[in-house]
Amino acid sequence: MKYMLLIYGAEKSWTESEREACMIESMGICQELEAQGKWIAASPLHSIDTATSVQVREGRRQITDGPFAETTEQLGGYYIIDVDDLDEAIAIAARLPPAKKGTVEIRPLLDLPELPQPTAVPGELSND
Repeated sequence: MKYMLLIYGAEKSWTESEREACMIESMGICQELEAQGKWIAASPLHSIDTATSVQVREGRRQITDGPFAETTEQLGGYYIIDVDDLDEAIAIAARLPPAKKGTVEIRPLLDLPELPQPTAVPGELSND
């Protein structure tokens, strides 16, 4: 079953050295999952300062600088994994460094075979 692990946290809660250590540990988990055939994609997101939100209401496009919602925790990245069940997804989410300071939301992906299949997934490791 495919799951998306959404990483939420307060951007200002990490020091630069903590953020670097988080990235190194997270990449190690990605490599481990990839070796097991369970990793599909992962990527951190740029700061919420770079976000642009788009809404269309009554046919009119509304563009706002910043994230969709003002909250204490922001979406900071994601993982897409293919594991046996929710229990395995929970075990992986609990290992992720951001779970120690924020929240990892686990959502099953809805399989729509009618959608075109991607030729490359953003954040995918190259096997070259």
